[in-house]
Amino acid sequence: MKFAIIKERKNPPDRRVVFSPDMLAETRTQSPEATFVVESSDIRIFSDDAYKNNGFDVLHDVTSADVMIGVKEVPIEALIPHKKYFFFSHTIKKQPYNRKLLRAILEKNIEMYDHEVIVKENGARLIGFGRYAGLVGAYNGFRLLGIRDGIFKLPKVEHLGDLEEVKQELDKIALPVMKIALSGTGKVAKGAKEILDHLKIREVTDEEYLSQDFDEPVYCLIDVMEYTRRKDGTVGDKYAFYDDPSPYESDFMQYAKVTDYFIAGHFYGDGAPFLFTREDAKHPDFKIHLVADVSCDIDGPVASTIRPSTIADPFYGYDPITEKETSIDAPGTIAVMAVDNLPCELPKDASEGFGEMFMKYVIPSFYNNDKDGILGRALMTQDGKLTERYAYLQDYVDGKE
Repeated sequence: MKFAIIKERKNPPDRRVVFSPDMLAETRTQSPEATFVVESSDIRIFSDDAYKNNGFDVLHDVTSADVMIGVKEVPIEALIPHKKYFFFSHTIKKQPYNRKLLRAILEKNIEMYDHEVIVKENGARLIGFGRYAGLVGAYNGFRLLGIRDGIFKLPKVEHLGDLEEVKQELDKIALPVMKIALSGTGKVAKGAKEILDHLKIREVTDEEYLSQDFDEPVYCLIDVMEYTRRKDGTVGDKYAFYDDPSPYESDFMQYAKVTDYFIAGHFYGDGAPFLFTREDAKHPDFKIHLVADVSCDIDGPVASTIRPSTIADPFYGYDPITEKETSIDAPGTIAVMAVDNLPCELPKDASEGFGEMFMKYVIPSFYNNDKDGILGRALMTQDGKLTERYAYLQDYVDGKE
């Protein structure tokens, strides 16, 4: 079977790639049955020559390949009929802006494997850029703090070579006394936690965080059972919440009353309660004045996230009283970082990490009869139809939702 590493064509340009040259070479060694070609690209973080030097054919036409592997959505006009594709389609939540893309995938009889649903049997994601989103998001939040308060200057991540340089820049700053709440326990939250730990910010328990004052920066990692509660007052259960969040309501305000900087690294599922609403943000006891919303659900669980920001212009202010956007340093403003493509700022590290997981879990599945069901769970379309696992998208495809 021939695999092609395809050029990213979506705007704004994305420099990431699923396989770095070295990781692709290692994958070839691990899976000698597989053949790999690389589509020429002038935007990729790794040059065409870097792939050529590792013995790969770099071509302008990769239509001879069976499987096309990319990162972001492939423009409809670039989709090749009757092929297998891997990329983030951003359709599994019925995103309206990609309805036409999913329709085209079906019309062109493409087998679509979405990176977002390359998961274990229990639904836990096996690969992704989450760690890098968390790393960059937490860093950007501190960069926003430094700019807004004029206390230090951090360069943009996109101007740094790799994660090591990011951490070197963090070594140069001194933080004020502050309380930081980080939501989530997945890869995004772990990436953000890596930044907090690198800065040697002390982690404290929920009880300490909520009840004590400190003379140093501290942070608290909060899971869904900390920031939600059952409406009937009984003890909640995380897995019951995942199955049905309707009996739960937000209990985030207890954190909002004592938090300066909130890093949103949680996964938000349909039907779950918002962490804080626009009304909550108006409350006189609401203390949060800085938000790094890595999850970036617009007009959703984090009320101050009213639009995505961009790598070029990553920050804006949210006025809780008017519910409108304002400058980051206006009185009473919540300063917001809500970039929705954070891993693009760290393309080299993100690509290397992604490829390692793809090599470990995905490529072997083509040659072991998909014994762990990885391909089967990720396959959204086949023979011009939605697979059974994704049949819930039919109304979305038909334009009824």
